[in-house]
Parts: sequence; C-alpha cells; structure tokens
Amino acid sequence: MHIRPIEPGDIPAVVVLFRALATEFIVHESPPEVAATFLRDNDEQGFQGFLAKGYVYHVAEIDGGLAGFIAVRERKHLYHMFVGKNFHGRGVARAMWDVARRAAMEGGGDGSFTVNSSNYALPVYQSMGFERSAPMQSVNGLYFNPMKLSA
Repeated sequence: MHIRPIEPGDIPAVVVLFRALATEFIVHESPPEVAATFLRDNDEQGFQGFLAKGYVYHVAEIDGGLAGFIAVRERKHLYHMFVGKNFHGRGVARAMWDVARRAAMEGGGDGSFTVNSSNYALPVYQSMGFERSAPMQSVNGLYFNPMKLSA
C-alpha cells in the first residue's frame, strides 16, 4: 500500500469511488432529492473546491489502483474517509488515518479531531479512538453521528 498526497489527476477516480460508496453507505437513508444534492456537491468541481479551501487530501493505492482517500479540514476535522469495498478490513482506513493525522499535527494541529460519521462507519471510527459527542443528527436530510478524538 502506498499513501501519498492527492494530485489533480486523481480527482476523477476519487469522485467515482466517493459516489459509489456514498450512495451505498450514506445517502441511502436520505430522501432522493437530498441524495442527489449531496452527490452533486461532491463532484469533480466540488473536490477541486475543497482542495482550493485548503482541505488536505491523501490517497491510498494498492497495486497501482485507488484503494481509498482521506481529507482533513483545518488540521482538526476528518472530512472524508472512504475505502473501496474490496479493500475493507485490510487496514487501509487505519493507515490513511495515521498519515492524515500525522500531517495535521505536523501542520500545527493539536491532535484533537472531530468527524461526522455515517451509521455504517461508526465502528471504524470507534476503533480509532473516536467517541460520540452527541446523538445521531440530521441536517438537511443527511444523517450523521458527531464524534471526537481528544489529544
């Protein structure tokens, strides 16, 4: 496995992976119009916007293909973490998190992080030390679980 900073040429593959996983694991709980808006906001232009705003992305590659990606906003909020289904259970999420967390701290972060977890991803984040900070919430029809990791 190789984890590296994202490059502009990675964005199309990242969007394809994001759409597949978000459709199955996030927006399936939301009304169709909410799902459509969420997916539209996370298209190639959306990801380019996240990069322009300073979100720090890394991609994981296995055998030359995209296995997953992760993003941290403001050195304190885990914004995206997606691993291709065929790579689940192989340590990809943990390896990406180790790289992203280290980069955030080296960039001045204090080691405290938050994440808004899907219901599906709760066990993954809990295994990384995150704890619920509030009950499940819904904002604009999207459901998530606020979580935090203290330094």
